[in-house]
Amino acid sequence: MSKDTSDSKLWGVLSYLGVLVVLPLLLKKDSKFVQFHAKQGLVILLGWILTMLPFGSIVGIIMTIFSILGIVDVLSGKTTKMPLVGELAEKIHI
Repeated sequence: MSKDTSDSKLWGVLSYLGVLVVLPLLLKKDSKFVQFHAKQGLVILLGWILTMLPFGSIVGIIMTIFSILGIVDVLSGKTTKMPLVGELAEKIHI
């Protein structure tokens, strides 16, 4: 595990905790590990916003699962691209 990964786990976990994703996005721009997870977390947050629509409960369940998977990934020091979320996250340039 690289130094960047081990020093950045807390920031990575914040990426999957709703609006807290803003902190790693803005404060850890120099960390590829954190930015990878923050971008996926941002896509998940947008999915949570979709839960306000009529089919929201299904989206909410899916976003909860993705958040848990993301946190497990961070704590394992991995950068596994999630289905659909990872593809959308790659298109984000901050």
